Amino acid sequence: MLALWKKEVMTFFGSLTGYLVAGVFLVILSLFLWFIPGNMNIPMGAYATLDSLFWIAPWIYLFLVPAIT
Repeated sequence: MLALWKKEVMTFFGSLTGYLVAGVFLVILSLFLWFIPGNMNIPMGAYATLDSLFWIAPWIYLFLVPAIT
């Protein structure tokens, strides 16, 4: 199982698509967490937690994963 996972990851990041998808994910995540005003914005909150990260990341994946398959 580990060999199969390693092969898939190496194939995904062996092309530009893997890096592009990772970059798009990080840009969208940083926009929601740092720049777009709202409940999930870290600087506007009273304290920084990872709750907003774990709340928004699955929603980003929900739209990003079907786009690459």
